[in-house]
Amino acid sequence: MGDPVQLKDEGNKHFQAGDIDKAIECYSSAIKVCPDKKMLAVIYRNRSACYLKKEKYNNAASDASKAIDVDAADIKALYRRCQALEKLGKLDMAFKDVQRCATLEPKNRTFLETLRRLGAEIQAKLKTTFSTDSRVQNMFDILLDEEMGKENKEKAANNLIVLAREDAGAERIFQNNGVPLLLNLIATGKPEMILAAVRTLSGMCTGHKARAMAILHMVGVDKLCSVMAIDDEEIALAACNLFQCINDSLTGGDKREYGKEEALVLDASKDLKTILLSLLEMVASKKVSGHGRDQALNLLSKNVPRKIRKEKDNSRTLFTIDHGLKKILKVCGQVPELPDQLPLTENTQLIASVLLNKLYDDLTCDPERANFKDICEEYIKSKIDPKDMDKTIHAVNTISGLLQGPFDVGNALVGHQGIMEMMVALCGSERDVDQMVAVEALIHSSSKMSRASFFITNGVSLLKDIYKKTKNERIKIRALVGLCKLGSAGGDDYSLRQFAEGSTEKLAKQCRKWLCNPQIDTKTRKWAIEGLAYLTNDADVKDDFVEDELALKAMFELAKSKDKTILYAVACTLINCTNSYDKKEIIPELVQLAKFSKQHVPEQHPKDKKDFIEQRVKRLLKAGVTSALAVMVKADNSILTEQTKEMLARVFLALSENPRDRGTIVAEGGGKALIPLALEGTEAGKVKASHALAKIASISNPEIAFPGERVYEVIRPLVSLLHTDRDGKQNYEALRGLTNLAGFSEKLRVKIVKESALPDIESYMFEQHDQLRQAATECMCNLVTCKEVQERFLQDGNDRLKLLVLLCGEDDEGLQTAAAGALAMLTAVQKKLCTKLTTVTLQWLEILQRLCLHHNPQIQHRGIVIVYNMLNSDDSELAKKLIESEMLEILSVIGKAEDSPKRQEALDAARTCLVKAMDLGLIKPFTNTS
Repeated sequence: MGDPVQLKDEGNKHFQAGDIDKAIECYSSAIKVCPDKKMLAVIYRNRSACYLKKEKYNNAASDASKAIDVDAADIKALYRRCQALEKLGKLDMAFKDVQRCATLEPKNRTFLETLRRLGAEIQAKLKTTFSTDSRVQNMFDILLDEEMGKENKEKAANNLIVLAREDAGAERIFQNNGVPLLLNLIATGKPEMILAAVRTLSGMCTGHKARAMAILHMVGVDKLCSVMAIDDEEIALAACNLFQCINDSLTGGDKREYGKEEALVLDASKDLKTILLSLLEMVASKKVSGHGRDQALNLLSKNVPRKIRKEKDNSRTLFTIDHGLKKILKVCGQVPELPDQLPLTENTQLIASVLLNKLYDDLTCDPERANFKDICEEYIKSKIDPKDMDKTIHAVNTISGLLQGPFDVGNALVGHQGIMEMMVALCGSERDVDQMVAVEALIHSSSKMSRASFFITNGVSLLKDIYKKTKNERIKIRALVGLCKLGSAGGDDYSLRQFAEGSTEKLAKQCRKWLCNPQIDTKTRKWAIEGLAYLTNDADVKDDFVEDELALKAMFELAKSKDKTILYAVACTLINCTNSYDKKEIIPELVQLAKFSKQHVPEQHPKDKKDFIEQRVKRLLKAGVTSALAVMVKADNSILTEQTKEMLARVFLALSENPRDRGTIVAEGGGKALIPLALEGTEAGKVKASHALAKIASISNPEIAFPGERVYEVIRPLVSLLHTDRDGKQNYEALRGLTNLAGFSEKLRVKIVKESALPDIESYMFEQHDQLRQAATECMCNLVTCKEVQERFLQDGNDRLKLLVLLCGEDDEGLQTAAAGALAMLTAVQKKLCTKLTTVTLQWLEILQRLCLHHNPQIQHRGIVIVYNMLNSDDSELAKKLIESEMLEILSVIGKAEDSPKRQEALDAARTCLVKAMDLGLIKPFTNTS
C-alpha cells in the first residue's frame, strides 16, 4: 500500500505536466488508502479537475459532490461542480453552485461573470421551453414516445387540446407540422391517442375557414369517416364534432376578415358536397359501427334541412332525398334479431326516423312531397316478397320507422292494399321475430283517433290472442302496449272509456310489473313505459302509478340509460301524471248548449283536480324526477325532438308550481337543465321553460341554482317573458326573477340592461295591476345602481323620475318601499337628480313629508335618506327650502325620540340630517344658559 499524501503529490505533478491519465491513476490509488476525510475531500476535488479536462462531466460532478459532502464551503469543489453541471445542461443546478461561490467570495470576477452568464442562459432556455413552438413539439414527443408514462401522455393530450382552442395556439400547431403528427397519433390505433388528435383538430378547425379547408384536404374526408366509423362512442362523438366544426367554418360560421389571405380561401361548395355524399355512404355501410352510424345521421339531421324556413333554398334536402333516402330507409328497416344486419345502437332507428321527418318537413311543395312518397313506396314494394319473409319484415319495419317520422307518409303506405293484411298475417306467423315486428307496426300505425277506432273494432281480438298465446315476453309486452294504446284512444275524457271499468288498471299493473323486473332487457322494459304513456291518460292509472315508488324509480333509471328512444314515452307519462298538457277552457254556457243539442261533452275525472295533481307532483319529486329530467335534457339532439323538449319544459313548470318544492329542483340540477329548454325548441316549450326558470330565479340563490357562467344565460329567457303577448302571471314571475338577479351583482345588472329589458320593466311600472307594478318597481330599485339606468333618469323629456316620486305617494306599502328605495339610491349617486326631483311634480314636498312620517320604519328610513341626499346635494337653495318647510319640525321630532331597535335606522338618519343642516348654517345648535 502506498502513502496517500505521496500519491496525491505525484498526482499533482502529473496534472501540472499535462499527463491527466497518470494524475487520475495516482488520485484513484490515494483514494483507496486514505483514512483522513479532509485529505480525501482534497483528492476527490483534484480528481474532479482531471475529469473536467477529460470532458468526463458526470465523473467530475460526482467527485466534486463527494468533496462538498465533507466541506460544504469548499469553494474550489463548488466551482468545479458548477462547470461540470453547466456542460451537462443542468443550468439551474450549476447556477446555485456558482451563486454559493459568489456569496463566499463576493469580489471574485470569475464567479460574478459565470453567475451573469448562467443567469442569461437560463432565461433564454426558459423562453424557448415555454414558447408555443417548443410546447407543441414537446407534447407530440411525449405522446409518440412508447416508454412515456400514461399520466404524462394524458397531460400532454389535454394541453394540446386546450392549446388548439385558442387561435394563436391552433395556428402554431398547424405551422409546426401539427397535422401530420396528429395523423401519426391516429395511426397508433390507441383510443386515447385518436381522441386527443380528433379533439385537437376540432379546435384547429373552429372559426377559421382557410385552416379548416386545409386540414380537410390534408386529412381527407375518407380518413375522417373511417375514424367516425370506429366502434367507440367517445371517438365517434368527437369525430362528429370535428365534422360539425369544419361544416360551420366552411358554411360561413367564420366571420373574420382575412385581407390578402382571402384570396387563398377557395369555394367550399365542392368540399361540402363531398362530406354530404360520404356521410350518406356511411349511413348504409356495414363497415360503420352503430355509434358511427348514429353520428352520421345526427350530422345529416343537423346540417341538411334549412335552419330558417324563410330561406327558399332547400337544395341540400332535395339532394339528400335523391341520393340517400333509400339508405336511410334501409336503416329504419333493420331487424337486429335477423342475421347479416347493419351494426346499430339502441337509438339508431329512432334517429333515422327523426331525420326522415326533418327532411319531409323541409319540403316546400306538393311535387317534392309526392317524390318523397314515391321513393318510399318504391322501396317498400321492392322489399315485399312472399317467398322471402326476412325481406317482408324489413319492409314492415321500414313502415314502422316512417310512422315514427313523417307520419303522413307512413300512414299513406299502411293504407295501401295488402299492407294491413300482410301485417295481420305476420301477427299469426310462427316466428317470434315476425310477430314482434308486426305488432310494433300495428302500434305505431294506430296513432290517430280514426285509425285507433278501426283497430278497436278489428285489432283488439288479434292483440289479445297474441298476448294470451305467446310465450315470448318481448312479444307479449308489445301486444300489451297495443292494447294500452287502444284503451287510451279517448285521451283523458272520462266519458270516452274504450274498455270496461277496471281494464286499464289491470293493463297498467302488468306494465308496472314488467317495468320493475330487472331480469328483462332494457329494450323490452321500454315498451312497458310506452304502455304507461297511453294508460296514464286515465286518472286512476296515474294515481296508482305515482304511489308505486319502485315503478317510478325504475322508469327514471331507464330514462338515464343509453337507450334514448325511451325519452318520448317517459315525457308523455310525466305530462299525464302532472296534468301539464294544454286544457281547453270549458265555458258553462257552451256545455249547456252542447248537452241541449246532444253533442259530446268531455268530462273531468275527479282525480284530475288540483289537490290530486299536487300530491302526484310531491311523489314524483320524492322519487327523483328532477335528476332524471336533467339527464334527459342532455340527450342526443336528434332524439330530443322539439316536441319532447316542450313536454319536458311543461313537466318542469308543473313541478316548480309550489315554492317549497323549488329547492329540491335546484338541488338535483333542475335550474341548469332548464336553460337549454328555454333557449331552444318550440315557442310554447321555450315559454314554459322560461316561466319555470323565472319561478326558480325569483326565490333561489343564483350562485347555487345556476352555478358559474350559466347565470348570465338565464336573463334572456326571463326578459322574453316581459312581452305583452305573455300572460300576467308570466310577466310577474319574470319581474321577480330579474329583481333577485339584479340584487346579486353589478355584472348581472349590466347583462339585464344589455338584453334591452329596461323599456319593458318601465312599462310595467305604469301598469294598473298592483302586483305587476310593485314587481317592476322592485326590479328597478335593484337596477338603479347601474350607471346606464341612472343616465336614463338624468335625461330630459321623460317622466321616469316623476313616476318614481308619485309611486312613493301610493297607499300600497310594498310599492312605496320599492319606489322610495330607488329614489334614495338615485339621489345618493346623482346629485343633479335631487334638484330635478323638485321640478317633476308640485307634490314632491308633500310626498317626501309623508314618507318621513310613515308608520313603516323601512319606508320612513328611506324617506329621511332622500332628505339627507337633498341636503348634501350642493344646492344651497334646495337645502334652505327643505329646512324652511315643515320638514325641520318632522326631523326634530324624529331625532328627539327615544332609541328603539325597530326604528333606530330612521332615528339615526334624522339626527344625521339635523347635523348636516347645522354644518350648512341653516339651523343653530341648542345651548343651555346658566
